[in-house]
Amino acid sequence: MASSLDAHLESECGEDPLKRQVGDTIRHLAGAAIKLADKIAAGGDGMGQAQGATNAGGDVQKELDVIADKVFMEAAEASPLAFFGSEEQDDAVALKPDANLAMAIDPLDGSSNIETNVSIGTIFSILPVEDEHRADPSRVFRQKGSRQLGAGFFIYGPQLLLVMSMGNGTHTFIHAPGRGEFIALKMSMTMGEKAGEFAINASNYRHWDQPIRSYIDDLLAGSEGPRERDFNMRWVGSMVADCYRILLRGGVFLYPGDGRKGYAKGRLRLVYEANPIALCVENAGGGATDGTTRILDIEPEGLHDRTPLVFGSAREVERVARYIADPSALAERSPLFGKRSLFRT
Repeated sequence: MASSLDAHLESECGEDPLKRQVGDTIRHLAGAAIKLADKIAAGGDGMGQAQGATNAGGDVQKELDVIADKVFMEAAEASPLAFFGSEEQDDAVALKPDANLAMAIDPLDGSSNIETNVSIGTIFSILPVEDEHRADPSRVFRQKGSRQLGAGFFIYGPQLLLVMSMGNGTHTFIHAPGRGEFIALKMSMTMGEKAGEFAINASNYRHWDQPIRSYIDDLLAGSEGPRERDFNMRWVGSMVADCYRILLRGGVFLYPGDGRKGYAKGRLRLVYEANPIALCVENAGGGATDGTTRILDIEPEGLHDRTPLVFGSAREVERVARYIADPSALAERSPLFGKRSLFRT
């Protein structure tokens, strides 16, 4: 019989009090994810409809965004958390004053896919709370991602999955309705170094900086181009789905900053989207950067900070960084491919 999430957390946390609190929080999150998955399965005409309000990042809230935020807020209140920060709320919420953990969360990733029945998800990050944070709570979510004690994401798709890491490998669990719990699906995931697929919203091509255009041009040139092999493009629009595919098959995901107003630093949130994804990807042998700088080394200025994000197979993430740092230094780019774009004649 496959190992359960409970059994894994018992083994992972051991007798360490702080780790056990992280494990307890993840258990509460898992329970909340099951509740939310049931609500999604039950459906309803209004779940994908806009509520007329916007969240802290300026995105229009849909009914399911609000439902998800409430479900995970309840889980947070039952967990050993001092602070709770959500994409759907302007400011962090103080919970248990003496608790040693804080959690930041995107309750519903991929809201644009609700109506089309495409996989959506929840992304979470668990951080330590120390005396300096109690004295100045505004600092609790300004910790580098390297300080995360646990992170992961749920995927609400054909199967309800949990992908998580506590810094000792990346593990996947599947909800088994017959057992009423999550059981191990893939333990100690390892991502291939080479990439054969890439994920990017190509409709934004005209807004990208030239290094990103050049990189994508070279991928699309395939076996006839400087990379001398063909690549497939996959773009779901739910980062959790794209990330899980890349964890399984290798590849690279890019959401760069671009020239549109408000997009200079991309649209993804550092604290509760990029950081937890980066922890899971790195613990599976991959890499995650803002294009050049390791995501987990960036110090946020606030809960809702945005960042460009590149993650996936380590060698491909490094290659993107070289394009950005000095495109002319790439030996494999011939003058022909340095000037040509597959999107222009």
